[in-house]
Parts: sequence; C-alpha cells; structure tokens
Amino acid sequence: MPKITFIDAAGTARTVEAQIGQTVMEAAIRNGVPGIDAECGGACACATCHVYVDEAWQGATGEPSTMEEDMLDFASDVKPNSRLSCQIKIGEALDGLVVRTPAQQG
Repeated sequence: MPKITFIDAAGTARTVEAQIGQTVMEAAIRNGVPGIDAECGGACACATCHVYVDEAWQGATGEPSTMEEDMLDFASDVKPNSRLSCQIKIGEALDGLVVRTPAQQG
C-alpha cells in the first residue's frame, strides 16, 4: 500500500497507508488526518481539502484541471503547488508522497 505523509502547519508529520485508486483526501479522512475538512466529500466543490504538494512530487501528481483551479480560488493562502487533495488519485507511483496542510481551510 502506498504511504502518504501529511505535514500540518505546525510541522507535525503523519504518515498513513492509502489504497490504490482512492484519493489523497479519502486517505486523509479514513486515517483521521487533521487539517483536511472535505466538506463536499470529494466532489471538487468546496476547496476544504486544500494541500501543498511537496516540490519533489509535483510532476507525479499532475496538473490541476480547470475546475480544480476554479475551486482553488476559494482556498486560503494558495501557492503554485496548491492542489485539492480530492483530485489527486493514488497509484503506486505516489508511494512516499508528501503534502502539507495549510493553517486553515476555506
């Protein structure tokens, strides 16, 4: 199972096991990772699962879709490496992925 490390705004890291085919958001919710609210349940409709993808992983996670970019307009403190975790599908290539959660969602 791929492992994903979530680092919160205070610097605390939590590594969780994820299932192939689920999203980074689903892995966070299933494992009780704080900082991922996911109010819309993964429908790309709320921007409360905003994360910063570690620079080393940006290529592997791909580019955000137009719809995702539009939703990121509603997120706080958006950066060039911002993504909605509900839009990042987990595959073997993402084993070891590192993402950071912002200080606040929304």
